Amino acid sequence: MRKITLSNGETVDVECLSCALTSGLIEPDGGVVIETEHFHAHQDVAYPIKGLIILASKRHIKCFDELTEAEKIDYITLLTKIRKAQREVLGIEYVYYFYNEDTTHHFHTWMVPRYEWMYEFGRSVESVRPSLLHARNKMNHKDNIQEVLEAINALKEELDK
Repeated sequence: MRKITLSNGETVDVECLSCALTSGLIEPDGGVVIETEHFHAHQDVAYPIKGLIILASKRHIKCFDELTEAEKIDYITLLTKIRKAQREVLGIEYVYYFYNEDTTHHFHTWMVPRYEWMYEFGRSVESVRPSLLHARNKMNHKDNIQEVLEAINALKEELDK
């Protein structure tokens, strides 16, 4: 079991956070953004950043090369659909994408929006971790959480079309 701290400060003990999220054992704040047979997209549960979406495989795999043909098609289709909604609905101009194979979770991609406030931490990949920690430690307040929830709902509405 691993202890995971959620953005609301709650700590949960899980074998695999992705399994817990994709199975519905843990409900992400605002719920599921979009779900298909193969993938589950939700607001990142650890960092309260508007539009920070995790696209996770429902199957417990780690690597791109483990995806079936159907999963590959579903993955790229969802990734582009979510990105388009981030741009059109939330006005997110740039996104950093992260995928790592040595994760303790399922195969997943982080879609990290780049906001103006993040540039105080730099303009490259090294700035992401400090931005995430800043969000968890300094933006975990009622007004920002409300903005995050509104963004989730806006994305859901757009992706349901």
